[in-house]
Amino acid sequence: MEQGKQKLLKDCRVLDFTNEMGFLCGKILGDMGADVIKIEKPGGDESRNLGSFYKDEPDPEKNLYWFSYNHNKRGITLDIETETGKDILRKLVKDTDILIETFPPGYLKKLGLDYKALSKINPALIMTSITPFGQTGPYKDYKGSDLILTAMSGFMSVLGDSDKPPVRPTLPQSYMWIGMHAAEGTLMAYYYRGMTGEGQQVDVSGQAGVTWAASIAPSFYDYNKVVPRRSGCFLTGRSITGAIMRAVYPCKDGFVTYIIYGGPAGIRTNQKLTEWMDSKGMCPDFIKNKDWAKFDIATVTQEEIDKLEAVYGAFFLTLTKDEFFQGCLDKDMLGYPVMTAKEIMDDEQLKARGMWKEVVHDDLGGAKITYPQFFTVFNTLACGFWRRAPRIGEHNEEVYGEMGLTKNDLLRLKKANVI
Repeated sequence: MEQGKQKLLKDCRVLDFTNEMGFLCGKILGDMGADVIKIEKPGGDESRNLGSFYKDEPDPEKNLYWFSYNHNKRGITLDIETETGKDILRKLVKDTDILIETFPPGYLKKLGLDYKALSKINPALIMTSITPFGQTGPYKDYKGSDLILTAMSGFMSVLGDSDKPPVRPTLPQSYMWIGMHAAEGTLMAYYYRGMTGEGQQVDVSGQAGVTWAASIAPSFYDYNKVVPRRSGCFLTGRSITGAIMRAVYPCKDGFVTYIIYGGPAGIRTNQKLTEWMDSKGMCPDFIKNKDWAKFDIATVTQEEIDKLEAVYGAFFLTLTKDEFFQGCLDKDMLGYPVMTAKEIMDDEQLKARGMWKEVVHDDLGGAKITYPQFFTVFNTLACGFWRRAPRIGEHNEEVYGEMGLTKNDLLRLKKANVI
């Protein structure tokens, strides 16, 4: 931690009972300095069996997905379906600020551990409940995976090519939206408690959270009076003629993003690209002679767009991504390279901001794994990477010792399969 800085949530304790739908929520709180205690069933969380694994060796202790979303957490095991486990949780809750969970609605109530019951023990407790469809409504008892939530939120309807079925992002992106919104709601409740002393339950619906990912669709309709449809790497709704416009082009070593704009920014960019192509002998007369000040993107025809894009596409194929991006910077025009994961890791801007942290994993034979740091830099507060993800029950002795339990107590509880 940087000298002179303190953790943003340094005095906040969190109990994390989440599956992959809520991992990110706990991680964000941990990144901000909260003492997040990840609680798994004895033997480990089922999500530890999700891919991918370090060196492709299926092992719950080598799960890269687990590493990614559960660092900055301590880890204990506890079976809250046992009476002893329930008693232990009640004792933990006394000194807890936030509890986050992804159990089905009604599950904790059956155990006598719902918000109503736990808030009697700790009235200042904040419980964030994250479920596919929320705690109320006709869908509240439905199960929901990333695929289901991406589809039922409407987000999938605008993803993919127009002549093919809808698609979902390869990685479970919906869980990231849900975890982000859950953390936002939790922090709002925590701030409110700081002003009033009151705890409360935060009810997070996965479907509602992912719906925000499609928030561009309503504004698109308001502006164009047309329901947005899948258009792949093309843009629609920018012309009253119905013309569609390419946004992604292949180049020498990958892809670049270039859009034919209108307005002042478009005038400058279109003219700069014209001059750039002309300097390479690749600009036909119909583009060199075009008066970009009179170019109207709203009334452009598909024929004109196709002619322009054919010339642009041929020019971009002569450039690498770096050459394209540097040209855009030098000429003060709009255009961007499409970065790969490796290129993001090597990006000088992210490196300069300390985005990456190399962590030695002694449990993996001293292997070094690079993690992203917190995306926001504070002037006087510290947020970042504090500890790798916990092994199964790694902090049982530490956390339960803080409650006054001895090693003999833990042996007895382990033998009874409580921890």
